[in-house]
Parts: sequence; C-alpha cells; structure tokens
Amino acid sequence: AQRETKTYSTLFARTVVGELKATSARLHKHPLKAAGFKVLTAPDVPSVLVELGYMSTKDDLKLLTSDAWQDKTANALAQAIDTFFAPRLARGSVRKGN
Repeated sequence: AQRETKTYSTLFARTVVGELKATSARLHKHPLKAAGFKVLTAPDVPSVLVELGYMSTKDDLKLLTSDAWQDKTANALAQAIDTFFAPRLARGSVRKGN
C-alpha cells in the first residue's frame, strides 16, 4: 500500500506542478522534491506538500497577500485535485466511506 501511495503522491505532485505552471505561477527551478515528511501518516492516503512562498521574502509576501494571486492559486490547486481524481472516480477505484 505504501509503495502504491507513494506513486499516487508523485503523480498528484506532477499534476499540481502542471496546473500551477499553466497559471504562469513562478516555480522553483526543480519544483518536485521528496522527503520523509510526516504530515499525513496514513499509508494509503496520497499526500503532497505545496510550498507557495515565504512570508519573510518581500515579493512572496506581496503575492501571498494578493486576493487575485490567492484566487488564481486556489483555482489551480482545485483543478489539480479534479484532474487527479476524475479518472479514479470514473473507474470506481476510490474507496467510499473511509
């Protein structure tokens, strides 16, 4: 389960990066990285950590507090979620009730 979940997390992360790129978001040179974060510890739940900026950086803070940027970024993340789960829901491979 953990290996499959890691694969799903990687696929979802790529989907998120693609959607953010489509909105012309400024991304790190190498936006996909992996580490042993313990944000979500369930072995069967894909997880992705999205870092959107640093409040200590003037340009990032300006974006992070912009309503337009927040809307654009939230929409890109929502689209990534829809894009990732749509084929899985169509196949019926997502478990219901848990």
